[in-house]
Amino acid sequence: MTHVILNAVKNLKGLAVKNLKRLAVFASGSGTNFEAIAQACADGRLDAQVALLVCDVPGAKVLERGARFGVQTFCFNPRAYACKADFEKEIVARLDAAGIDLVCLAGYMRIVGEVLLGAYRGRIINIHPSLLPAFKGAHAVEDAVAYGVKVYGITIHYVDETLDGGRIIAQRAFPYEGNDPAEVHRLGQVIEHQLYVETIAKLIR
Repeated sequence: MTHVILNAVKNLKGLAVKNLKRLAVFASGSGTNFEAIAQACADGRLDAQVALLVCDVPGAKVLERGARFGVQTFCFNPRAYACKADFEKEIVARLDAAGIDLVCLAGYMRIVGEVLLGAYRGRIINIHPSLLPAFKGAHAVEDAVAYGVKVYGITIHYVDETLDGGRIIAQRAFPYEGNDPAEVHRLGQVIEHQLYVETIAKLIR
């Protein structure tokens, strides 16, 4: 009888794992948002697993984080491909093979092209360090500081053909009166790690 119960528990656990949503995280740098998402999956705060890490910078610190969590990784050098469409075709093939439900851009410093967008439209989200539609682009925080704003924020949005222009999913603001971009990044990062996990949790329900 005990043997039967143990087998039933194992089977239930196996079903639970199979039912987890499968995430791909794209990152180009240190990967703190990747770690926040992977840790939330490991803790059970997200009913998901990070099934694939995609990185376009060989040697980036996020790769160490990925290895620590045992996440399958695809790291590529864009210069090794003739064009963006070529490396995006390979990315799509790997996403398909991993059965990805949702793509989460987390400091991925490339504009998503038509190949990837065409295959996963409506299933790609991005996190951006400003209150969009204000301060788009790679230097959002620095631009906001230079402009002299007193309220900063984080936005999570769907990805479309426009630069940081997809439909907004969630935003969170925070005040800052100083003029140090590094401090804004530090304050914003704390919010990013919370907001991204909360938003993913809502999207995968």
